[in-house]
Amino acid sequence: MRSTRLILAGLAIVALAGCGLTSGSQASSGKVEVVAAENFWGSIASQLGGDKADVASIISNPNTDPHSYEATPNDARLIAAARYVIVNGAGYDPWAPKLAAANPVSGRVILDIAVLNGVEDGGNPHMWYSPSFVTRVIDKMTSDLKQVDSADSAYFDQQNAAYKTTGLKDYRDTIAAIKQKYSGTPVGASESIFAYMSPALGLNLITPLGYMKAISEGTDPTASDKATVDQQVTGKQIKVFVFNSQNSTPDVRSLVDKAHAEGIPVVQITETLSPANLPFQDWQANQLKALLAALGG
Repeated sequence: MRSTRLILAGLAIVALAGCGLTSGSQASSGKVEVVAAENFWGSIASQLGGDKADVASIISNPNTDPHSYEATPNDARLIAAARYVIVNGAGYDPWAPKLAAANPVSGRVILDIAVLNGVEDGGNPHMWYSPSFVTRVIDKMTSDLKQVDSADSAYFDQQNAAYKTTGLKDYRDTIAAIKQKYSGTPVGASESIFAYMSPALGLNLITPLGYMKAISEGTDPTASDKATVDQQVTGKQIKVFVFNSQNSTPDVRSLVDKAHAEGIPVVQITETLSPANLPFQDWQANQLKALLAALGG
């Protein structure tokens, strides 16, 4: 704990040392400087902010496990200069609010998405896989941007409307198609990242919650949960197995191999945008279409 405090203190000092130059850049750009801890939220903020905002996302490498990410001095500098900071919360990115608190800025707005959605620390942090949470976040981001830059309120409202009606159309249409055709279908998943999406799709996710939570948090599932999941796969009790390829543990890899052996389609999803430059809705729609195909089309 002491070493963590020292690291954060050092990052804060580095951030403050570079603040003057970055803040001047922000003022001259005439845009809202936005920093998102993760690129899935950053992608949404960028599309809502349009040409009135500059958005930087800290975690953007598809090969990075966000659960184990460690902040860098550059991350501290970005957050120190931002007028709008977006963090996931729920214990997913604890370094981000600490850096923001270490470098306060007058008038800065901080969006903690877990607080917005009522998800406490220890709860499922993968809220970008919940369509209803995403809609709530979109409206809150719009409201926050209008607070930071009230002169462009009408513009942000237009961006919001266009994003929800046009930008998200394919994403929402694919969700509706899966729910209409495959509601009630039993499926399995390697971890809790899929636990928000499955009910939105009408799918029956039968993997034990304890197993998915353990894999997500990097702990060992119980022997009972392992046995249940193995039986669900080898007994062909599920139609599709969904797994997070950014967290492929030996246990998960074994399940994937068993699913292939039993002829059960396996669908890969990722925790962050893949590829990193793909818009949020295209990334999600691509994964959903792969799931739709695996279910039978």
